[in-house]
Amino acid sequence: MEAKTEAEARVVELDLEGMTCASCATRIEKVLRRQEGVTEANVNFAAERARVAGEAELDRLIDAVAKAGYRARPSKPSRGSSETAAAEAVFRRFLVAAILTAPAMAIGMIWSEARWAMAATWVLVTPVQFWSGWPFLRSAALNARHGVATMDTLVAVGTLAAYTYSAWVTAMGHGHAYFETAGTIITLILLGKYFELTSRGRASSAIRALLERGAKQARVLREDGSEVMVDVAELAPGDVFIVKPGEKIATDGIVRSGSSAVDESLVTGESVPREKSAGDEVIGGTVNAQGVLTVEATKVGADTALAQIARLVEEAQGSKAPIQRLADRVAGVFVPIVLVIAAATFAFWLLSGDPVGEALIPAVAVLIIACPCAMGLATPVAIMVGTGRGAQMGVLIRGGDVLERSRSIDAVVLDKTGTITEGRMRVTDVEVDPWNGGSVGSGEVLAAAAAVEQASEHPIAAAVVRAAKERGLAIAPVEGFEAAGGNGARGMAGGREIFVGRASYLGENGLMSCSELDEHKAKLEAEGKTVFGVGWERRVRGLIAVADTIKPTSKAAVAALRRAGADVVMITGDNAATAKAIAASAGRSRHRDRQRHRRRDRGERYHARGRRPAWRADRDRARAAHLSQH
Repeated sequence: MEAKTEAEARVVELDLEGMTCASCATRIEKVLRRQEGVTEANVNFAAERARVAGEAELDRLIDAVAKAGYRARPSKPSRGSSETAAAEAVFRRFLVAAILTAPAMAIGMIWSEARWAMAATWVLVTPVQFWSGWPFLRSAALNARHGVATMDTLVAVGTLAAYTYSAWVTAMGHGHAYFETAGTIITLILLGKYFELTSRGRASSAIRALLERGAKQARVLREDGSEVMVDVAELAPGDVFIVKPGEKIATDGIVRSGSSAVDESLVTGESVPREKSAGDEVIGGTVNAQGVLTVEATKVGADTALAQIARLVEEAQGSKAPIQRLADRVAGVFVPIVLVIAAATFAFWLLSGDPVGEALIPAVAVLIIACPCAMGLATPVAIMVGTGRGAQMGVLIRGGDVLERSRSIDAVVLDKTGTITEGRMRVTDVEVDPWNGGSVGSGEVLAAAAAVEQASEHPIAAAVVRAAKERGLAIAPVEGFEAAGGNGARGMAGGREIFVGRASYLGENGLMSCSELDEHKAKLEAEGKTVFGVGWERRVRGLIAVADTIKPTSKAAVAALRRAGADVVMITGDNAATAKAIAASAGRSRHRDRQRHRRRDRGERYHARGRRPAWRADRDRARAAHLSQH
């Protein structure tokens, strides 16, 4: 159950069981809306979940669903294990049905008129009809008791009709049996049901993956100064906990003491960690990269940022697109209409002079072809799979209506880090002091920096060490490592004290730089790269530049979006130089913008000659105005 603010209606979420088609969802929706105090109710068949707004009591809602022939219980954050178990159960029934139906089909097709063949198929198909097909028979019986018909009714009536007629002709010793038809229908529908449950389980795994990224335990600081490990679920607002380097921050909070760099890429996508000190807010699930932090919890459980993201994904999966609402309305009357058409078909062929067996075949065909109502099933499953796959790839989709409107998108806004770029820092340049006289090369500068940085958990340090290993450089062990809060680090390696960090840090420790290195530094920073120096023996020996490099596929993706007629915009929290450099690498240039202006100018001229629709010319003028502002 989910509580809202007093200004909003209370919203209750229910997990549902027993639904087999969109008609079931429509029936439950109507039952819930008729309850006193309910202002709105939406049932999603694919998610097997209901969202009810209003002041109705939870027990009354559950009882109402039970009286309608279904089961309901308060919603849980994730039901991946139950969905997996349901898929496995359906697969077992399908496997038995397939093993028994295959020989029944072969016998029925080759020796269809032989008495022994009819008896053999009867024996083979009976377990398929009454064990593999039991869920359909049970659901149809429960719904019939409440005076409703669903897709399971179509399956049950169609297969039972074929099975019962075949049993009668076999017992009488004349006529044609259709046992294999009933077995084939049940087998194929079970296979489709298995695929449906499997897709649903994969989609909901996105929510589980988000929640599992959070910390499992927290190092709580007691009043007497002792530390104790507790489960994150036991944390309460106001609790103070310790986060050591490499650990995940247990929950949202405020830093009370300490300073460190925190990797927030899980939430923000930014590859460069953000420096945190006393008074700064931190997000649960992010990773402490360097120092020790003392954090006071402010939000726990369902109130954390990570839990809110998971809730948004779950709501999007359960949302309804406008086309799905139409499908639900049609599905509500679809089954009764199909039953009437099947009965009319049977009566027509029977009155035309055909025997019962011949008249039964087209009637059963009407029932089976109409099942399992792809129109009512395809849309919710597509929404679940689409939003779930998006969440796995870092794209949060607000709901089904957003997916439906996406066909009219004419502008795409892309985040830089993790979308256009790889989201991981790489060493791009190593510059050496020209006054070294060739005695110090780029390899020695990189190896010296890697020797110090191997003792740090900072992502930039990891990039330096990785680059040194990729070049096959020998990395000396470091002693006396000391980090200076986001400015730099020092350590003894190879018999000398090495300093790595910003220019201010190196200057404070007495290291001098030359004007040529300063010019290189300014040039690299203008390209949007993070630059730091490496030095020993009172001199800066070289510079190392790192950057979040563009993905190999980004340029082609941007070009494809433009060919589709969409404007591509990049947003980032980085500095302007970095933004311009990445945008240029992704393919945006003044030359291309001028070409776009010329194309649109031609489009306006075509419109003046009566060759271009007015709405398209208006759109082109708006885009041209947008480009002229950049």
